[in-house]
Amino acid sequence: MIQKVDTLFVNAIVLTMDEKLNQYDPGAVAVKGDSIVAVGPEAEIKKEYTADEIIDCDGKVLMPGLVNAHTHVPMTLLRGLADDLRLDVWLMGYMLPVEREFVSPEFVRLGTLLACAEQIRSGVTTFNDMYFFEDAIAQATADAGMRAVCGQSVMKYPAPDAASFDDSLAMAREFIKKWKGHPLIVPAVAPHAPYSTTPEILKACAELAKEFDVPLHIHISETAFEVETMRKEQGMPVVPYVKKQGLLEAKVIAAHCVHIDIGEIKTLQHVNAGVAHNPSSNLKLASGFAPVQKMLENGLNVGIGTDGPASNNDLDMFEEVRLASFVAKASSNDPTVVPAATALLMATRMGAQALHIGHLTGSLEVGKRADLIVVDTSPIHNSPRFRRDPNNAYAQLVFASKSTDVTDVMVNGKWLMREHKLLTLNEADLLIQARELAQKIDAFLIVREQSVLSKLIALGGSMEQESFEVQVKVKITEPDKLIQEMKRPEIEINAHKHYLQYDEYFLFDDPAQGRLRFREDNLINEKGDVENVRSRLTLLGQQREGEIGHDVLLSRSRFLAPAVHTSRFYREYFKPKQEIPIEKDRLRWHIKYKETEFFVNLDHMKKPEMGYFLEIKSRTWSRKDAEHKAELTNELLNLLGVGNAETVTQDYIEILQAQ
Repeated sequence: MIQKVDTLFVNAIVLTMDEKLNQYDPGAVAVKGDSIVAVGPEAEIKKEYTADEIIDCDGKVLMPGLVNAHTHVPMTLLRGLADDLRLDVWLMGYMLPVEREFVSPEFVRLGTLLACAEQIRSGVTTFNDMYFFEDAIAQATADAGMRAVCGQSVMKYPAPDAASFDDSLAMAREFIKKWKGHPLIVPAVAPHAPYSTTPEILKACAELAKEFDVPLHIHISETAFEVETMRKEQGMPVVPYVKKQGLLEAKVIAAHCVHIDIGEIKTLQHVNAGVAHNPSSNLKLASGFAPVQKMLENGLNVGIGTDGPASNNDLDMFEEVRLASFVAKASSNDPTVVPAATALLMATRMGAQALHIGHLTGSLEVGKRADLIVVDTSPIHNSPRFRRDPNNAYAQLVFASKSTDVTDVMVNGKWLMREHKLLTLNEADLLIQARELAQKIDAFLIVREQSVLSKLIALGGSMEQESFEVQVKVKITEPDKLIQEMKRPEIEINAHKHYLQYDEYFLFDDPAQGRLRFREDNLINEKGDVENVRSRLTLLGQQREGEIGHDVLLSRSRFLAPAVHTSRFYREYFKPKQEIPIEKDRLRWHIKYKETEFFVNLDHMKKPEMGYFLEIKSRTWSRKDAEHKAELTNELLNLLGVGNAETVTQDYIEILQAQ
């Protein structure tokens, strides 16, 4: 008896991408509802099935839709915003400041719909996302008819959708509860990366993922710098670190994994973690070459991802699959590794398995969802076709086909594109909205780029200090004698510390921009060992408020910000005209003299060698108070035996510039 189905595909080169990599030419596929009910030789399927909608594929390839294993889809709206930069400069200096300013539920919806249009056109039926306002992303994806694993981002920094990681975790919980069981959306939790989270965040995310049995999506070992920092700070590589936090007890999707060793590969395989390989992004950001062949040899499920369209800069999975094969060959110096069939497998069934949804999609098999695409392999760039070797069909798709060769796309049994025409999205309207938003972002960055202060504020964490500071500086020749004088009974010592300070002064073409100082404070303990390291940025203005007799200066501190990156990052981000390094050994006392608090610094200027200087400082809020403290400062100079010493009215950087 002939069975009636909804759609019957005939006259196709069917690539199932199943366990045996079965091919049928001519082949047929029967779809009923949201699922595949039959796959096989055309003659056999026609005998058993009929349908109201019979699709003659005209000799085209019928195959599973591609699986984009790692991306950040709303970043279509940031495509081309800042390129040819290091990863940390690109991320912290441009992406995050713009995201803080512009990202909203409306922003991510527009970006997601643009991404869905691009991905559908390039044969992607499933993607794995990590971003902010993931609920809006999930809704837009479902509206477009695509399948996705959607991960709500969690990190230690304030985010566009959450002031703290506690808020992000709460959002992730509600997001998972809302979307779990949806026919197209698989909710997930997405702690951004080990370096942007804390052990507590990683543990909490792992517990959340286990509680609801959903995937956990995270960046792992993307750069050598990340790995080196982890070894330095934690004494172990990244994978052992996240394992220590219990992360690998969840269904992990590990993005990138560029710098992992065999031991880490086996650890990930043992817990059935999936890996998302992103060749274009890794090439563009010079992150390195992931050991994909070793991963595959050790049984890891490795999918292929585009990464976000701001670091690729497209969502073209055909290009990505081709590169995955080429990069593996070039980096291993072996042309036989990651052959075409394997690369395509990574982009379909293995990619779905890496996302922990292999039971739903990734291959044309009975019972799986009807997520499939039709690809025309007859264009001039893909002709002729050789039939001698069955692997030729994979080679045609991986090495010669283009995303524009995709003619038809079906997801969950519903058409999203027919004969190159999108059915669920209005491309023209989306493009108009995107152009309008780009103009606003351009205007924001143009204003920011004109000011060092604006760029500093854009990094986040900056604060303005409006306090005045009374300060005197004198050059001394007998530092040991001064240290003894600090023990005088008139001086009450509240605290005493020893620092090695490394300063980098950034100077700019426009003096009105001020001077930016990157300082690394190394706290030295009694044994002479470094006990703690603190870094910060200070934007210093050019003008002091004035002088109050005896060369005592009244100045105002400007903007302070925590320095969470290297000096190299700030050099590339701020682009100074000149840099001047200073290294000094500082003894600091926090004292009380006549019921008034002062800071006393004894500085040995080591590089460049400039001798010893004494600084006495005190903060103040009024002119009258400043004058009183100026008098006390002069008394302290006399008490310490340096009242007649040479007074210096310049900062150290000004002394150097004057030489």
